[in-house]
Amino acid sequence: MSAIHLNIALPTLFLLATSGAIAAQSANAPKLGVKGVQVPFASLKPSTTLKIGGTADWVLVTDDAVWVAGTKPYSVQHIDPVTNRIVAKVALPGEACSGLAFGFGSVWVPVCGKKPTLVRVDAHENAVIATLPVPPAAPEGGIATSTDSVWLVTDKKGTLNRIDPSTNSVRQQIPIPPGSYNPVFSDGVVWITGVERSVLTAVDAATGRVLDSVPVGAKPRFLIAGGGSIWTLNQGDGSVTRVDEKSRKVLASIQVGIAGTGGDIGDGADSVWLSVFDVPVTRVDATTNRVVKQWIGKGGDSLRFGFDSLWITDYKKGLLFRIPESQVLISN
Repeated sequence: MSAIHLNIALPTLFLLATSGAIAAQSANAPKLGVKGVQVPFASLKPSTTLKIGGTADWVLVTDDAVWVAGTKPYSVQHIDPVTNRIVAKVALPGEACSGLAFGFGSVWVPVCGKKPTLVRVDAHENAVIATLPVPPAAPEGGIATSTDSVWLVTDKKGTLNRIDPSTNSVRQQIPIPPGSYNPVFSDGVVWITGVERSVLTAVDAATGRVLDSVPVGAKPRFLIAGGGSIWTLNQGDGSVTRVDEKSRKVLASIQVGIAGTGGDIGDGADSVWLSVFDVPVTRVDATTNRVVKQWIGKGGDSLRFGFDSLWITDYKKGLLFRIPESQVLISN
């Protein structure tokens, strides 16, 4: 995410300039959540519990599988949602640290360690077929695929790399705002959150041209596309910002009360789903922009919705839970 949109009113510029200090204070604030809609996380009864490893992180749902990364040993694991069994454990050269993405018959895994790389896993053969010298910029980053490319930020200066899956090489490098790390693709546009400048940047996926940078909540990190909007989880103030994909205007700012590092955001069943430690699941109704339920307790960190279920990790215990949608769609 690079060229910053300069046509901003002075009050907005002041807010952007001071957001770093505010975010630094709020990032360490307790996760209070939304008191009126909280219930115990232990009240949810998973239909399946899988041991992934020392830790479990980065859930990915495809058309026919669920994938999740683990440690001890480093791996990405292929789960059959029909049998609820782990059908393959693919060894990695280091820890999966910046998300998982599916495209071109492969799962793409940014790996951190002494030699950060991008690993390509054949989703049918369950085997590593390429290791690219394209490093993720930092942990807690992300990766995305579009119709013809793979997108990964590779440094803190703000370099968005466009990777050609037919050659496994970088075909374009696009400057975006420094401190931007997490991309998602939707409807011809790659969107990237800028945690250091509290912006959401839009890049034309066909040309690589930066279209806009939209001010959002403090320290936006993880994001999802759904319902014609881009939703950002803002680690600095514990809010979610909803941005219209067409107008690139903020539609809503939703206080969820989950400030701090880590966490995840997903979409499904007309809802936006969030997870952080101690508040493992929050459901936001995407039709009303309202927090309708929040489950509190130990666990959480990464989630995705698919196969009529919520798939959520307990990062610290190395577990993956499958929770039927009938349990989490009850609003009261």
